[in-house]
Amino acid sequence: MARAAKPKDKSAEAGETRARGGGVAKVYEALKHDILDLVLAPGSALDETRIAERFGLSRTPIREALVRLVADGLVATLPNRNTIVAPIDFSTLPAHFDALTLMHRVTTRLAALRRTAKDLDEIRLHQAGFGRAVAAADAIGMADANRDFHLAIARAGRNRYYTELFGRLLDEGRRLNRIYYASFDDHLPAEFVAEHEAIIQAITERDADRADSLARAHAGQVVRQIQGFLASGVAGDVALGPATEPAQPALPA
Repeated sequence: MARAAKPKDKSAEAGETRARGGGVAKVYEALKHDILDLVLAPGSALDETRIAERFGLSRTPIREALVRLVADGLVATLPNRNTIVAPIDFSTLPAHFDALTLMHRVTTRLAALRRTAKDLDEIRLHQAGFGRAVAAADAIGMADANRDFHLAIARAGRNRYYTELFGRLLDEGRRLNRIYYASFDDHLPAEFVAEHEAIIQAITERDADRADSLARAHAGQVVRQIQGFLASGVAGDVALGPATEPAQPALPA
């Protein structure tokens, strides 16, 4: 008489699923940090086997983490199915900067007109996080908090189309933001932190014209700083253009 099949241990299966999910999150966060911090240069090849060895995981969670990074626009898959860090294309920068400046202005103006007390609390919360990251010279923390700060302002303007477009532009420009902080050796001058405070004050006072003017000046100084740093040649060791033959990077330990 044949034995009945042993029922599957659902708790064990759940444990394996959680472990895999934790591995995916670990790889995703580590690679995202390295890409945003330009440790993994734009155009660099991402070898699944080497990444799996680095984290001591199978290739399945590595692939899942890379899929998430593709969705973030930080990783690209080539026609030959190789995976690379998404390049930064200089040819698109003027249009990117124009759109970014416009979104800074329109979302900040609308926030001054439509914000609520709750909106102000959220904006100030992210500004506090930005201040802590600046004090710690934490460039990735600054980039994250800066994005959250400006998106909180956009949400206060109550136009989801502007918010979605601005969010996409901010995400696409996160590595440019890393270059911006690098131009100050990651020690952002206090006057640029104060720019955020002035914007908050204008929004609080519902002064739409002043909010617009401050947002325009804020975006302008960021754009000029990045352009000047790139033009100076100091950033020349970072491969920022599109890569045709991506080099194999030395993955961080």
